[in-house]
Amino acid sequence: MISRRFFLTTCLASAAANTALANAPAVSVRPVARDPASLIRAGGGLKGLLSRAGLSGEVACAVADVKTGLRLEAEGAGAGLPPASVAKALTALYALDALGADHRFTTQIVATGGISGGVVAGDLVLVGGGDPMLNTDTLAQLAQALKTAGIREVRGAFRVWEGALPQIRTIDPGQPDHVGYSPAISGLALNYNRVHFEWKRAGQGWAVTMDARTKKYRPEVSVATMKIAQRSLPVYSYSEGKDTDRWTVASKALGKGGARWLPVRHPGAYAADVFRTMARANGVKLGNPKMAKSRPSGQVVAHHNSPPLDLMLKATLKYSNNLMAEMIGLAATQARGGRPRSLRDSAAEMNRWAAATYGMANTRLVDHSGLGEDSRVTPDDMVSALVAAYRDGRLKPLLKSFPMRDSKGRILKGHPIKVAAKTGTLNFVSGLGGFMTATDGTVLAFAIFSADQKARSRISRAERERPQGARSWNRRAKQVQQKLIERWGRVYGS
Repeated sequence: MISRRFFLTTCLASAAANTALANAPAVSVRPVARDPASLIRAGGGLKGLLSRAGLSGEVACAVADVKTGLRLEAEGAGAGLPPASVAKALTALYALDALGADHRFTTQIVATGGISGGVVAGDLVLVGGGDPMLNTDTLAQLAQALKTAGIREVRGAFRVWEGALPQIRTIDPGQPDHVGYSPAISGLALNYNRVHFEWKRAGQGWAVTMDARTKKYRPEVSVATMKIAQRSLPVYSYSEGKDTDRWTVASKALGKGGARWLPVRHPGAYAADVFRTMARANGVKLGNPKMAKSRPSGQVVAHHNSPPLDLMLKATLKYSNNLMAEMIGLAATQARGGRPRSLRDSAAEMNRWAAATYGMANTRLVDHSGLGEDSRVTPDDMVSALVAAYRDGRLKPLLKSFPMRDSKGRILKGHPIKVAAKTGTLNFVSGLGGFMTATDGTVLAFAIFSADQKARSRISRAERERPQGARSWNRRAKQVQQKLIERWGRVYGS
């Protein structure tokens, strides 16, 4: 593709050449201007760069001037490929549009009966408000607030309401049961719906704990259990109880000790378990929790507000947190009047919004995080959204700085090209989308999607955490991204 800058530069160069022929100097002078066309064509151009990379599968990309939206260069820009976590950038724009940057999610403790002499006559209800950043420290603060309010007894039941968002068992059913990045979703989340499993050698066996830890607290939980099984494989097995997650782990895989986060499939029960512990520490004994079928009405005795949405989105993009993206995306769909029963329902509404707002007619997302492998985004669609988002100034401040690296992956400090982007990584899938600032201050919007879908289709569900060959493929894909950015900075940034 030919840029407007290239066209104008070529015309000026031609005019200058004609003038020079008419008034040829006696002594030749050293040229000070480069030839843009030669830079574009050097090494076989964009096609040559991608061909030399030797990356299996497909690579599609596009780059545009943010001021004009003019496409400067592209390859396969209309090809829909899995965006992986680059999709979270679109989810951020969707949420800002539907909810606003200052939106906060509120978690409440509600008493349904009167309170007299420190006694709650009715039920005490933990009411989830869709806060994806709720953690054990927060529940400890809410429990402390009960004590501060003088509450010492609850005559009714202890209930939990998690219906602010639909209940979804896992973000991506195609993922192994034990991966922490695909937990359950509901209107009540705790510690990103993960439980901390730790094991230490103890005599001839191991001491095992399952807790809801933060830096400050480590309350053990009863809704997630772990048993050690005498086997080599599988490393983990999972079975689901009524309100419990039952795990086993292979003894031959444990070694001397270690820890990892496991997903929670019963978010409401998990949060209730931890809140009971915190309430008991503050002198309030609660009964076994019961799930509330509808949002309760009554006196709010304590509440917690999440950080504002823009700060939450910055964290979502920085840490690429799947649960945050999904919960925020679902909340945005509901704010638009939707009633999604699944992530696909909610993503379909976001697709309609993206088509109407940014002209993304070829985008088909199946969730808000990019974890689902059936999602497809074209580079051209993504660049359209990025150009528009740059103009309204909402997205770039939320994106993480993306350092330029050498061929061995080492960060190149002081590199003249500056990049703010969202990365995306799945097995045999790699994406990068955002903004680059060239040495002369020119800002470009770009999207790069790579995928070897044949290699990905050969991976079994059990192998998806660390399939053979995926790490080296993804490393090569990131090297291609670096070369493309360097090319665009050299060709279009001076």
